[in-house]
Amino acid sequence: MKKYLALALLLFGARVLAHEHHEDEIPDGEYTSPEPIDSILVAHIFFMMVSFGFLFPVGMIFGMTKSRFHVPVQVAGVVFTIVGYFLGHHHKGRQFPSNNIHSKFASYLLFFLSLQIACGVFLKLHLERGIMGKVRRFVVIGHGIIGKVMPILSWVQMGFGGIVALGFCHGDHLGQCLAHGIMGSAFIAYGCIMAIMMLVGQAWLARSGRSQDFYDSLIITLWGIVNTFTEHRWGQTWTHGDYQHTSMGIVWWCAGMLGIFLSKRNGRPIRNHIPALVIILTGWAMSVHTQHMELSTKIHAMFGYALMGAGFTRIIEVSFVLKDENNVGEVKSFQHLPPFLLVASGFLFMFANEEQLEWINSLMIDNGSYSLVIYSLSFLVYLCKLQIVVN
Repeated sequence: MKKYLALALLLFGARVLAHEHHEDEIPDGEYTSPEPIDSILVAHIFFMMVSFGFLFPVGMIFGMTKSRFHVPVQVAGVVFTIVGYFLGHHHKGRQFPSNNIHSKFASYLLFFLSLQIACGVFLKLHLERGIMGKVRRFVVIGHGIIGKVMPILSWVQMGFGGIVALGFCHGDHLGQCLAHGIMGSAFIAYGCIMAIMMLVGQAWLARSGRSQDFYDSLIITLWGIVNTFTEHRWGQTWTHGDYQHTSMGIVWWCAGMLGIFLSKRNGRPIRNHIPALVIILTGWAMSVHTQHMELSTKIHAMFGYALMGAGFTRIIEVSFVLKDENNVGEVKSFQHLPPFLLVASGFLFMFANEEQLEWINSLMIDNGSYSLVIYSLSFLVYLCKLQIVVN
C-alpha cells in the first residue's frame, strides 16, 4: 500500500514540474518546426500508448471482474505514465506551440487519473465504519465512472497527440478534421461495442428484453438527427458536401425509427436488418463520394467498401448464422467479421482527412500501400480489444 501511495504522490509531483516550451524554430504560419521527431519523443509516445491504450483499459476490466491483478496492472500503468510524462517534457527535435491542444488536454487527463488513484487508495484502506462508510459508497460509484470514462479520454488525447505532432487541423482544415476524427472514432466504437456485446454482453442483453438491433437503431436515429442539423452551416450557401452529408443524416433517423419499431413483436425482442442496411447505404454513398484529390477519392472508396462489407456480413450473421435469434452459446468465427470491418472502416475514415492525405501523397505512397497499413493497424487494435475483453 505504501508503494501505491508513493506512486500517487509521484504523479502529483510530476504534474507540477515547470517546463519551458521552445518555439523559436517554428516558421510563421506553421504549427511545427521542420526538425524530425527525436527518439525521446518516440519513447514518450510508446510509454503513453502502452499505459493509456493498454494497461489502464486492462486494469479497468480486471477491476470490473474483481481480479487480484487490478491493482498491479494499474500501478504499472501509473509508472509508465510518469516515465512518459517526463520524456514528453524533455525531448529535443521537433518543436510545438506551447498552447497546443494535446498539452492542454493532458492537464485534464492527469487530473482524472490522479482522482482515480486517490479513489483507489481510499477503497484499499477499507474504511467502512461511520461517516467513512457513507463516503465509501460514493467513492465506489465515482471510481467506477472515472474508470470507464478514462479509455474514451485517453483515445481523444492520443488523437490530439497525432495531430499536434504533424501540425494538422488548424484554420480552414479544422472542420473536416473534426468530422473525420469524430465519425471515424464512432465507427471504431461501434465495432468495439458490437464485439463486446457478442463476447460478454449477451446476459445483459437478455435481461434488458431488447435485441441488439433495437439499441443499434436507437443510436442511428439520434446520430442521424444530429447530422441532419449540423452538417450545413445555416445561413450560408448549400454545397455538394452539405447535400450529401445532410441526406445521410436524414436516411439515418428515418431508417433508425423503422428499426426501433421492428425490434419488438408481441413483447418479444426481434432481430432486423435495418442497422445493417443503413451501414450499407452509408458505405455506398461514401464509395462514390468524389474528392478533390485522386488519393482521397480512392481512400474514401475503401472506407465505403469496408462499411458495405460490415453491413452485408451483419445480414448474413443475423439471418444465416444466428437464424434471427440473439447470440447464444459459443461465438462463431464468422461473427467477428462485422465488428472488425467496422473498426477498419473507422480507421480508414479517420486517416482520410485532407492534410494527412496531402502529406501521404507528397511521400509518393499509393492508396494500396496506405490502405494495407491502415488495415494492419485495425488487425492489431481488434486483437488487443479481444485480449482485453476475453481475459
